[in-house]
Amino acid sequence: MTIAHDGEEEAAPSSTLPRRQLGRFLREWREANGFTLAAAAKLVDLSQSALQRIEAGQTQKVRKQDVRALCETYGVGSVDTRAAIDLATAARTQGWYHAYGGLYSDAFNMYIGLEAAAYRLITYHEHIPGLLQTADYARSIISAYPGFTSGSDIDRRVEHRMLRQAIVTRKTNPVVLEVLLHESALHRVIGGSRIMAAQLRHIAEVSKRPNISVRIHPYAAGLAWGMPRGSFTILEFDADAGNNEFAEPPIVYIEGGPTQDVYLEKADDVRLYSELASAIRSAALEDDQTRDLVRRVTKEFEYDQR
Repeated sequence: MTIAHDGEEEAAPSSTLPRRQLGRFLREWREANGFTLAAAAKLVDLSQSALQRIEAGQTQKVRKQDVRALCETYGVGSVDTRAAIDLATAARTQGWYHAYGGLYSDAFNMYIGLEAAAYRLITYHEHIPGLLQTADYARSIISAYPGFTSGSDIDRRVEHRMLRQAIVTRKTNPVVLEVLLHESALHRVIGGSRIMAAQLRHIAEVSKRPNISVRIHPYAAGLAWGMPRGSFTILEFDADAGNNEFAEPPIVYIEGGPTQDVYLEKADDVRLYSELASAIRSAALEDDQTRDLVRRVTKEFEYDQR
């Protein structure tokens, strides 16, 4: 199926992700400024229903001039406005694939927005993932990056990382989190023995939550598929109640480190990473075995402090 656009034929958009992220961003800015839907729509010459559809991610072709007008109305900075317009453009393309790097604003960080909207996360790491980090462990990691030299900047990023964890610790509808953790993460010293001991105790405790699973992929298991890999996260989303048309498809997030982060949505890519996660999972220790190992390594770090 194709649709006409500016005199050309292009495939109908297959992804709701860019427009959902855009809608989420615009809604947060509207609410932060105290505008009702009706008031904001009137200021930018849109109908209330049209703005509501944009905020819900239900408009396939969001006009760039409407995004710009809304951002101006809400007082959004130029960098975030440009990023919002980029999302409006990305929402028009099939097989959406894009890379975003850096921290825009608390309201408009691509991965954070997707993470908060997901109902399930399956993640593989070779260090403790952010959703399970203690503040001291997070500070040690963040402080090690040469681009973060300001104490206040480091404090802000640590605070932001701790606030993110509410999605898995809240009492109502917490995100389901499955962590496949390579054994090296238990031994890679971040911040010293005291910080590592506290971090591992935290892992053992938080993994008892019914919505959190932590399983170690041990050294003895070798390499899944015979190849090394970096961190990746598979994000799964609930369908809208009673409206599957606008359900968000799964997406794979690959952390870019010093380069740009990557988001993959094509079905073949998602299936490939799902199969890789399954291969790692099949060779991983069970939850109870993982906690036993974590506790043994914790004792080693506690002994080092004597």
